[in-house]
Amino acid sequence: MARRRTLHRAGLSRREALLFEAGVKLGGVFHQYLGVPVTPRTAPGLARTIEAAVGLQPYVDAVRVRIDPRRGGPAGRGRFAYHYLVAEMLDVRVRLVDGDVAVTARLAHRPDLRYPLMSVEAVRPTRTGRA
Repeated sequence: MARRRTLHRAGLSRREALLFEAGVKLGGVFHQYLGVPVTPRTAPGLARTIEAAVGLQPYVDAVRVRIDPRRGGPAGRGRFAYHYLVAEMLDVRVRLVDGDVAVTARLAHRPDLRYPLMSVEAVRPTRTGRA
């Protein structure tokens, strides 16, 4: 793939720059929102807020956030018991586009690894420069 000028100082291709940017977006979600109090009633609103915030960032074409508040345990006891957002609750997919390249990446808890894995799901050319 030909290298085209990106915002990065290194001579990155659009593909390489989008892969980097996808990691930045998913890492931001992971490190900015963990610890936020959450209930089954507030989880959908929190997910939409995260989507809206990530959607403001450069190259983002689509964001989908799912929060399963049944995962993870409560903090405290009695009236001090509440759930807070933990990695096990998150399933985030982000799609970035720059010209003729689209990257889809995901943050999801992998029970087999006991780890919130950030992974690249797809790197594809777009048909019209915008998928």
